[in-house]
Amino acid sequence: MTTAAKAPVLFISHGAPTFAIEPGVLGPQLQALGAQLDQVKAVLVVSPHWQTRDVKVMMTVKPETIHDFGGFPASLYELSYPAVGAPELAKEAARLLEQAGFTTGFDAGRGLDHGAWVPLWHLLPQATLPVFQVSMPMTLDATQAVQMGQALSALRQQGVLIVASGSMTHNLYEFRQAGSKPQLYAQEFTTWVRSAVLARATRAVVAYRSEAPHAERAHPTDEHFLPLLIAMGAAGDADPVRVLDGGITYGVISMESYVWGLA
Repeated sequence: MTTAAKAPVLFISHGAPTFAIEPGVLGPQLQALGAQLDQVKAVLVVSPHWQTRDVKVMMTVKPETIHDFGGFPASLYELSYPAVGAPELAKEAARLLEQAGFTTGFDAGRGLDHGAWVPLWHLLPQATLPVFQVSMPMTLDATQAVQMGQALSALRQQGVLIVASGSMTHNLYEFRQAGSKPQLYAQEFTTWVRSAVLARATRAVVAYRSEAPHAERAHPTDEHFLPLLIAMGAAGDADPVRVLDGGITYGVISMESYVWGLA
C-alpha cells in the first residue's frame, strides 16, 4: 500500500457539494486511489467546514451525515455516508496535538460535514472504515497549519489515512458569477502551487499570499487553502507525491489534489 508501511496523506479539493453527484474528472481518480488503500485502518479528516475556537476532536461513535449547504438539488440531501467513528484514535490525535502545543478538546456529537463525506463518497464509497474529524482553529495561520499536520503525522504509523480537505481555489463570489470557461488566474495559481508542492517548497507555500500569482483572488480568505499546508506537514519531505489533476469546475474552482506516500 504505502512507503515505509505508513498510511498515505491526501489533500483533496472537495469543490462544491454537487461534487458528490457530479464526479467530473477527479471522482474516478479518487475511486481508483481508494482501491489501493487496503491496509488503511481509519480515516482522519480535517475540513474548513468545521472551525472552532480551539482544536476539537470528534468522538462521535456513529456520526451523522451533515448537509451543511443550501440551494442544491434535492437528491444531494438524500445522500448518507454511514461510517462509524473512531473514539480511541481520536483520543490519540488529541494527545498528539496537545503535545505539540495546541489547546484541544472533544466533541461527542459532531457529524461529518460535506468537506469530509463528499470526497469520501468517491474515495471510499463503501463507508466501511471508521472516520473521525479534527477541527481547524479559527485563528489558524499557515505556519500553524504545517505544525498541526506534523503533530498528526504519527497516526500514519497506526494505519490512519490523513485527508486534508479544502479547495485549491475558493472565491465564492466568482463561483456564483463565473461561466464554465476556466479562468486564467485559477489556472496560473494552480500551476504555481503544483510546482511548489512537487519541489517540496513548504516555505514558499506558507508564504503563498506574497509568493503565488493571484493569491488574494484565488483565496479571499485562508480557510480552504490551509488544509494543503496541514497535508504537507503530515507528509514531510521524504514521501513521494502524486498529482491528481481534477481540472477546473464552474470556471474558477480548481479541483487539483495530491497524494503523498503511495509507492
